[in-house]
Amino acid sequence: MPSLYAAAILGVVEGLTEFLPVSSTGHLIITGHLLGFTGDKASSFEVAIQLGAILAVVLLYWSRFWGLFFPVHGQRFSGTRGLYLLFLTSLPASVLGLLAHDAIKKYLFNPYTVAWALLVGALMILFVERKERKASCFTLDELTPKLAFGIGCFQCLALWPGFSRSAATIMGGMILGAKRKIAAEYSFIAAVPIMFAATGYDMLKSYKLFTVADMPFLAVGFVISFISAWIAVKGFIYLLSKLTLRPFAYYRLALAPLVLFFWS
Repeated sequence: MPSLYAAAILGVVEGLTEFLPVSSTGHLIITGHLLGFTGDKASSFEVAIQLGAILAVVLLYWSRFWGLFFPVHGQRFSGTRGLYLLFLTSLPASVLGLLAHDAIKKYLFNPYTVAWALLVGALMILFVERKERKASCFTLDELTPKLAFGIGCFQCLALWPGFSRSAATIMGGMILGAKRKIAAEYSFIAAVPIMFAATGYDMLKSYKLFTVADMPFLAVGFVISFISAWIAVKGFIYLLSKLTLRPFAYYRLALAPLVLFFWS
């Protein structure tokens, strides 16, 4: 394993990019190559530290997650209805991801497909932000089953490494009528079940790659990922009250050739 400094750097990159519409995959590819940390073990480490980012969202939106199991009076996004909405959002990508997991790993994890995903995602962001859409959903409590399932269908785009799960769900929410800020907040919350399932599945298949000696490296990456994700989510929500998603699209356009350079 590389040094603990490398684990900290990767943790920062994972936490800052996981919930922003810029693709954590592309950033981790570049960072891993700069640090000389690549291969199966590196890929599994990147999956493992996602748990830190997931935990940050759970704590930031603790009242919402708590309400899913202990319904809050007056909140429609709580209890069985809230769980049902999350189930509808998670279903399409979960089923498709399970069926296509091996094919995705085999055919889509290369510099060309990731670069194209960054490019296509950027162009879609610019298209979605081209004109103001009339919103019909202004709070999480106004989410409907139809909207939740529609966002879930858009989330399938995130199975294309480099596209960005956050970008897919936020754009999907905006296209289907959610206010930009609400689309982002629901994107964070909806990420938890599908990311937890995907991370757990991947770790079950690759945990033998790690030994007890690797635990400090994993722990540093996990903690730093948690702190970075906390900062990124809070900052992103603040920025969305002042900016559109266009700056992230321009950034993706610049990142695409860097992925080709560092991975090829």
